[in-house]
Formats: sequence, structure tokens, C-alpha cells
Amino acid sequence: MSLDTSQKLRITIEKAIEDHELSRAEYDEIISIATQDNVIDNQEHALLSQLLDMIASNEVKLVP
Repeated sequence: MSLDTSQKLRITIEKAIEDHELSRAEYDEIISIATQDNVIDNQEHALLSQLLDMIASNEVKLVP
């Protein structure tokens, strides 16, 4: 994953965490960024796991 893609993924996930909300469009964008190179590396996995844990615990709410 390129540095730009890594930064974009981190920034997008951090925005969702900061807002405590994640729209379906933002979720789709996050998945698109993470799978852009058809490989989810360790850093991407950690970021996605953190976000999914926060969704599961309702710290971040999925909104339409």
C-alpha cells in the first residue's frame, strides 16, 4: 500500500472515530481504500479492526 493510500485510510477512519458516526458511503470508501491493491496488510487490518470494534461497542454509530 502506498503512503498516500495508507494516510488516506488512517485519516478517513480517524474522522469516523472523531465524529462517532460512519455513513454507509464512508464505510464503502474505507473498504475501497483498504482493498485497492487487493491485499489487506497488517496496518490496514489493525485500523479496520479498531473501527469494527468501535462499531460493535457503539462508540461509532453506523448512519444512513
